[in-house]
Amino acid sequence: MECKDRNCPVHGTLSARGTVLDGRVVSDKMQGTVIVQRDLMIKVKKYDRYKRSRSRIPAHNPPCIGAKAGDLVKIMECRKLAKTVSFVVIEKLGKPDQTIPEEKQPAQAHKAESKKPAAKKPAAKKPAKKVTSDG
Repeated sequence: MECKDRNCPVHGTLSARGTVLDGRVVSDKMQGTVIVQRDLMIKVKKYDRYKRSRSRIPAHNPPCIGAKAGDLVKIMECRKLAKTVSFVVIEKLGKPDQTIPEEKQPAQAHKAESKKPAAKKPAAKKPAKKVTSDG
């Protein structure tokens, strides 16, 4: 199927170059544009732990690809197409129920070791004090 979009990297004249990213489409409410979300794990060196972060990137969605909300997609950097759009969807990666392939996953081994079941003792209730108002 050939599309008539001149900003399509396959059928049009748009040259896609630079950064290639994977993500999940979280919004397709705009005409010809989708919001791609990337979930990241960033290491905090001070605490030797990871924090969750996310990046939401607007990307042009050519009609020949037609990504919908929930799809896993690959996006690539291109020239500015609008005030906020400088990426274009180049392919769908899989079905919505599949996970995003990570190039670099943080070590999760130390997380499992640190979680130890803690035995909680029921707290003894103290008798309530009676308050008297004197005069």
